[in-house]
Parts: sequence; C-alpha cells; structure tokens
Amino acid sequence: MPLVIFTGFPSSGKTKWAKTLQTELETRIAKAKEASEPGHNYTVTYHSDETLGIDHDIYNDSNKEKLARGSQISAVKRDLSRNNIVILDALSYIKGFRYQLFCEAKGNVTPHCVIHVIAPIEKCIEWNETQTNKWDPNLMKQLEMRYEEPNSETRWDSPLFTVLSQDPSETLPMDEIWNALVLKKAPPPNAATLVKATSGNSFLQELDKKTQEVVSKILQQQQIIVGDVVIDKDLVVYIPN
Repeated sequence: MPLVIFTGFPSSGKTKWAKTLQTELETRIAKAKEASEPGHNYTVTYHSDETLGIDHDIYNDSNKEKLARGSQISAVKRDLSRNNIVILDALSYIKGFRYQLFCEAKGNVTPHCVIHVIAPIEKCIEWNETQTNKWDPNLMKQLEMRYEEPNSETRWDSPLFTVLSQDPSETLPMDEIWNALVLKKAPPPNAATLVKATSGNSFLQELDKKTQEVVSKILQQQQIIVGDVVIDKDLVVYIPN
C-alpha cells in the first residue's frame, strides 16, 4: 500500500534504519492480525541499490545514474499497491526524483512518507571505512554537494521524519510512521494520474442508436418543411430552398 522513501548521504546509516523499519512494520502487522485492527492485511517489500543490482560507481556517470533511478521507480511501480508497504532504501538525493515517487504513490491512492537519515559527511566517510562494499570518498563528497535536502513544507517530502544516526539513543518514531502509512487517509489522485475506465460493450450500440435518432429527425423535418431554418425542440438544422 504505502511508500516509504529513505534519503541521506552515502554510508549515513540508511540501510540500518530501513531494515529496522521493515522489522518494526512486520511486527505491527502481525499484532494487527491478532487484534483484527487496521493494517492486518498488509505486507512489506524492501528495495535498495543492492537488491536492484545498482553499483556505487554508477553515480559517477549521469547517464547510468538516470537508468538506475529508472530501475528504482520501476520496482516501486511494480510492487506499490493498496495492501503492500514498499520501502525504498536509496540516496533519493534529487527532489525531482522524490516528486516522481510521490506521484506514483498518489496515483495509486496510497499514502507515503520520507525518512531523512542525518549524519555529517565526515562521519559518513569514517563509517564507510568499516563497510564491506565501500564508497569512493571523493564520490561521497560529490554526492554531498549534489544533495537536495528534503523540505517538510513541500507535499512530496511530507510527512517528513528525521533520524540522527550519530545519536546512540535515537529510535524510529514508529507511532507517527504507522499513523502516516496505515491510519491516515490517502490523498486523492490528480485527474491526470487516474486510469480512466474503458467504455462498456454497449458503447457502439448506444452510439448507433443516437445517430439513427438524429438522422430520423432530419429526414422528418425535410419531409414536412422546406424553408431557411427548421427549429426543432432538440435540433437546429439549416435546409436550403
């Protein structure tokens, strides 16, 4: 159902918090099932650069990065539904990309939220050295300069939750996140994002019927009146002398 977008610098702790959120949500869903409460029929799907096969080096090439973002959006579109919570653990550092994801959620009439994982770039570079799959420190600094920080005043970054990775006592605001994803009413979709239903099987028959009615009225008037203008209750027809 809802969409959770993680954003933050490389090695800021996004994956740690995304995995924690996945566990917490699955626990709440299990409790909701026992009590037959809202959210009891939900599932959780997790996507990240790693699960989608996106290497760090891709962010050195703008064309490859566009393709990578396309893969992320495709994965979200495929799994986003009204009973599946999709977690996207990615940099999501471009506001236009977050807006695209917001539109996908809105088009599916499902809520979304953004979780901003905050840590100084110096600390991220330090933590990066302890990782198995390391980032290039120079690339990390470049991505910090490109980063477009989320803004809670914009609808595509709202509701916005912040997590301070450096704080050892930090926890996820699960009550607020659960309320935003499960209990809150989804925003109505824009008319442009709605998939319009196709006409019923009787469309052609109805069209033929109406056409025949119009033709019949014209023929009747031609037989009765010959003049400049014939005014019918529902029809105005010009008939030459």
